[in-house]
Amino acid sequence: MRKISVKKIESAVSALSMEANFVLRKDVLRALKKAYQAQKPGKAKRVLGILVENAEVAGRSKTAICQDTGMAEVFLAIGQKVIITGGDLSKAVNGGVRLGYKKGFLRKSVVSDPFLRKNTCDNSPAVIHTRIVPGDRLKITVMPKGFGSENKTSIRMFNPTHGAKEVSDFVVEAVRKAGADACPPYIIGVGIGGTLDKACILAKEALLRPVGRVSRKPHIATIERSLRKRINALRIGPMGFGGGATCLGVNIEDYPTHIAGLPVCVSISCHATRSASKTI
Repeated sequence: MRKISVKKIESAVSALSMEANFVLRKDVLRALKKAYQAQKPGKAKRVLGILVENAEVAGRSKTAICQDTGMAEVFLAIGQKVIITGGDLSKAVNGGVRLGYKKGFLRKSVVSDPFLRKNTCDNSPAVIHTRIVPGDRLKITVMPKGFGSENKTSIRMFNPTHGAKEVSDFVVEAVRKAGADACPPYIIGVGIGGTLDKACILAKEALLRPVGRVSRKPHIATIERSLRKRINALRIGPMGFGGGATCLGVNIEDYPTHIAGLPVCVSISCHATRSASKTI
């Protein structure tokens, strides 16, 4: 067994909260640059250039990539041989979010009650996802999720008689309805299977997969490629200015499900798809 103190976890979450908001993921930045090179001259190309420049300036100056610094989602992959010592794990994670958002001068966007709407003033609590994995390490991933894109999430419980065509049509329609409201070019995370809540978590986990890395399942990879082509054919384009760069990538994660169901969740993420990870 290996001991990991909550202080170490709090410190890691604090640093990751700032890193995720300051430094655009390499795969996302690379995809933006590739889209810029492929785009014909015009407004869409200029917008892509601005997005690339914005990301580079944010990284150099240690300022937020976007003014919406999101609600922090924290993914914990906890080795089964790990013992958390010195306090409460959830309190440590939330303490790290509070500290990181304060030190990084990041916007506090979380309210304590969905109806009363009073700001917590420290961007806590986070949404924490935990899973137990083999080993004696703890992997922490912080994903700040802005609500311009979060509000465009779509969920549907399909009949088990439906297949890839119906699911694909649903995904494309979700992006069409989102239009330019969620700041394209997008990364589309799709969760298929499990239960309703599992499909939603899968969709978020799909956003963590690097852009361009297709599913290991050949039939799922084929659907991903087809969806990207269809979504880009919508020609919503960067920030709604048209062109073929409506999305940078489509990632699908799937899970076994019940014989009577087919849950599907579509999580749309903006051009500033942010996350940062550390294993301790």
